[in-house]
Amino acid sequence: MRRFTLLLTGLIVASVSYAQSFTEEVDLYQAAFGMEKKAIVEYFVNPDDSHKEAFWKVYDEYEVKRKELGKQRLDVLMKYANTWENMNDEQADDFMKDLLKLKSSTDKLLASYYKKMKKATTPSVGAQFFQVESYILTVVRFHLQESIPFIAKDN
Repeated sequence: MRRFTLLLTGLIVASVSYAQSFTEEVDLYQAAFGMEKKAIVEYFVNPDDSHKEAFWKVYDEYEVKRKELGKQRLDVLMKYANTWENMNDEQADDFMKDLLKLKSSTDKLLASYYKKMKKATTPSVGAQFFQVESYILTVVRFHLQESIPFIAKDN
């Protein structure tokens, strides 16, 4: 998890002139992180044998949608990385609108997949899914927040 956050921070600070390369790196890292994350989820979520197939089907569907939101978040953070030192009020407002929309979308996605998960498996498995995903999301948000610079005061 820590490697993910450190790499993500490094990617955010990377030059925009390498946008294609950046996109490929993000795709590659999301794939690698996805495997590591899946192992973490597998360790903490314990569906019985009769629900495992349903669990992983719903989980994989969730991951596709979560990764798309993650790419959108990286786009917003890249714009921020390129403007934070000289950000004007309009840019700051646009950044916050984008960030708040993504946060809301991510939270809604997790809530909707909790409901799908408990229906496909059991309420306990749905709760385990929600807990581990919430924990991972909170850790990632914390490390990102800790890593990005504050908007310059002189603007």
